[in-house]
Amino acid sequence: MLFKLWTPGIWHLVLGIGALLVVSTLVVTVLQKWKPQWNLREVALRIYAWWIMAFVFVLAVGAPLWAALTFVCFVSFVALREYISLIPTRKADRFALLMAFIAVPLQYFWVWRQWYGMFIIFIPVHAFLFIHLKMVLEGETKGFLQAASSIQWGLMITVFSLSHMAYFMVLPQNEPMVGRSLLLFLVFLTQINDVAQFCFGKAFGKTPILPKVSPKKTVEGFLGGVLTTVSLAYFLAPGLTPFQPLQAIAAGLIISVGGFFGDVTMSAVKRDLGIKDASNLIPGHGGILDRIDSLTYTAPFLFHFTRYLYF
Repeated sequence: MLFKLWTPGIWHLVLGIGALLVVSTLVVTVLQKWKPQWNLREVALRIYAWWIMAFVFVLAVGAPLWAALTFVCFVSFVALREYISLIPTRKADRFALLMAFIAVPLQYFWVWRQWYGMFIIFIPVHAFLFIHLKMVLEGETKGFLQAASSIQWGLMITVFSLSHMAYFMVLPQNEPMVGRSLLLFLVFLTQINDVAQFCFGKAFGKTPILPKVSPKKTVEGFLGGVLTTVSLAYFLAPGLTPFQPLQAIAAGLIISVGGFFGDVTMSAVKRDLGIKDASNLIPGHGGILDRIDSLTYTAPFLFHFTRYLYF
């Protein structure tokens, strides 16, 4: 276990997350008793789910590399399965879909081997080409383009994008926890950005930002999320990242704006499919896709920003 190697910055962040959850739990518990008419059941469910998700994620960050990579791989697999269950599929594509699922462990195997060249081209080149070839060999042309593009998009957001989270942990580094602290930095700020945008939107939101895609998203909520995330990035960066102050501000902007893009992009997908949540797997949060939507943009954006600067 790598818990003994955790830096003070990691400990401070983990303890801060725990304190935030404790305060949130106490506040909601008190409000449920004093203001039962407010109906905070869904909020309580969300906080309960956050306890479980935070605990599991912290365990993964402190686990041996193989276990940590397996955890992220499993998240990708479940997210892809959830996505495939939502989109219309053709009987002729059953083996192509099987190939898509096989691509998941292969993508994470390249991470394990630290083979960056294959990692970066496997999904968008090799997987796409061979999956489409299999679809062609089935001989069914009706709906081919829609089916092919749907599988492509699913692999991109649930496997390729999320696998950048895993690659943080194998970046060449002198200290064994640098990659994992960067991963904590990414995930914490991405989730806080979601919460901040929601809270600022509820409190001050008046101007819709993309009413046809996500009617509840507002300019005020977006700006509040950006301000919160950039501020936290600036203060957390010295203990968790190699970023200099201006780089930390840039990282905060990347995460806040990228998180918004990921959220509204998934909203567009769900609106097209006519659904509110991807599933009911996580109480109060919906499904895996609903929880990792922002990470589908922030993970690759921050990874390549970091790699360009330091690795």
